[in-house]
Amino acid sequence: MSGTSAEAPPETAEATVEVALVKAGRTKIRYPAELLHDDGTKLTVRAPWAAPHVRDFGFVRFEPGDVFTEHYWRDRWYAIKEVYAADGTLKGWYCDITRPTVRTGDTLTVEDLDLDLWVSADGSAILRLDEDEFAESGLASRDPAAAEAAVRALDDLEALARTEGFGTL
Repeated sequence: MSGTSAEAPPETAEATVEVALVKAGRTKIRYPAELLHDDGTKLTVRAPWAAPHVRDFGFVRFEPGDVFTEHYWRDRWYAIKEVYAADGTLKGWYCDITRPTVRTGDTLTVEDLDLDLWVSADGSAILRLDEDEFAESGLASRDPAAAEAAVRALDDLEALARTEGFGTL
């Protein structure tokens, strides 16, 4: 997967898209999302928590009723998801390290590269996640350039979180 797609400009975009999260060559989850923005480079969608159950990470719980505003780029190796509780309170930002997003018709394909970053709403917790899974994935030997881009993206996101934050996405 790479870069851009030859999609119509945002004013002719569909109101709903399907997000397909791919990991290790297979689709991990698909879910519908409301398309909020597509300028040809950045796409923003909104979707409810896609699982029917609570997922407790210890530092945050994703649960039915939560709403995610998800920002994807066709030219960046990450996605940033604003996570809101059912009452509208910002829980924080969950960042996936991914290959650049591809939009084909009404489907956004996002290839997850295992690395993640969590930033709490108040910025007090900035956690690098799943570095062990990334190391075990074998990406560094299969596709060294992609592995380097993934690590660089994680480093860049962490630096951004520690300096400017994600409040102006």
